[in-house]
Amino acid sequence: QVQLVESGGGLVQPGDSSKLSCVASGNTFRGYTVSWFRQAPGKEREFVGGIFRSGTNTYYADSVKGRFTISRDNAKNTMYLQMNMLKPEDTALYSCAAGSRLILSSLRSANAYDYWGQGTQVTVSS
Repeated sequence: QVQLVESGGGLVQPGDSSKLSCVASGNTFRGYTVSWFRQAPGKEREFVGGIFRSGTNTYYADSVKGRFTISRDNAKNTMYLQMNMLKPEDTALYSCAAGSRLILSSLRSANAYDYWGQGTQVTVSS
């Protein structure tokens, strides 16, 4: 079992930066691929970005590429999402997810993940 808890959301202005954290407890964090997903009101949940166990390979949705950066610190059981140049369309509930059997072709599929956090709200508005 892995428990995931997100933090760092809130209200920010367009163009601002914000950093989210996802802290894991339970089984060994380093054994899991972890990703961020988001869901805006009235929309389907979408993949934001993911990072494999080694921490050297990261993948992003086209909508955030070049603005968002994912990293992980296995010693702290924590994954981060640095968000820069935020836009109103980034407003959503951001959730982290962990999976032990993910491969590149399944990384963007929410159904491939075993564990989910409750999410943290990010609102981008002036």
